[in-house]
Amino acid sequence: MKRLIVTADDFGMAPEVNEAVILAHTRGVLTAASLMVSGEAAVQAVELARKHPTLRVGLHLVLVQGRPVLPRERIPGLVGRDGRFSDAVAWSGARYFLTPGIRRQLEAECAAQLERFLSFGLPLDHINAHTHLHIHPTILDIVIALARRGGAVPVRLPRQPLRSLPFGQAAMAAVMAPWVALTRARLRRAGLRFNDETFGLFETGAMTEEAWLRAIPRLGEGVTEIYAHPATATRGELARNMPRYRHAEELAALLSPRVRAALDAAGVERVGFCDL
Repeated sequence: MKRLIVTADDFGMAPEVNEAVILAHTRGVLTAASLMVSGEAAVQAVELARKHPTLRVGLHLVLVQGRPVLPRERIPGLVGRDGRFSDAVAWSGARYFLTPGIRRQLEAECAAQLERFLSFGLPLDHINAHTHLHIHPTILDIVIALARRGGAVPVRLPRQPLRSLPFGQAAMAAVMAPWVALTRARLRRAGLRFNDETFGLFETGAMTEEAWLRAIPRLGEGVTEIYAHPATATRGELARNMPRYRHAEELAALLSPRVRAALDAAGVERVGFCDL
């Protein structure tokens, strides 16, 4: 059986994302969304999710390119004077691994984000992190503990199959493979559920109709996640962090009759993480 989780990341980042998520769920193929609880439009996102209970909502941990839940004095090693996390993903990952004492701040901030999610009263479908930082060796331990605390909820495994990639991207995927394999092994040892494969990792910001129609014939047996970044417009926080993302085209793909028809023809069942 081929089962597919279709996820929108960055739910709650901006009203344009929230609007796109609801459109893609009610009129398209979207099954899930990952919520940024510290996003400027998080409260609106929660209200919309409550009105659409068939939308599966998970926690999208934010440790780069955004704002924390805790005040700056509680996590001085994680944020700058402006109260924001750094926008530099690789640099942040290195700091989180090498800086003495920073793990306790990461644990506190991640726990605060989970507690905020749970305070909304939404069922927790899954946990992942913005820019896939949940596979970072330091952060993965924290994510496993959070997933257990949240009821042994599933965690995204960003494992894109090499068969779906051209040579250059396949080489990059091979470089990432040891980290992904370690994540998979640790999730399995922890008794946590996860998807078998992921599409969208190397199409980030460009999960267009064309990309979907290339991916669908390559879906394997088991559980695959395809994630996207839909929005009705690219402005504000979206323009700041993702100026080259094709947000509107990604929304159009999720609404596309051709995409839906291709999924139906392939016998793909669309589910959420909680259905695993």
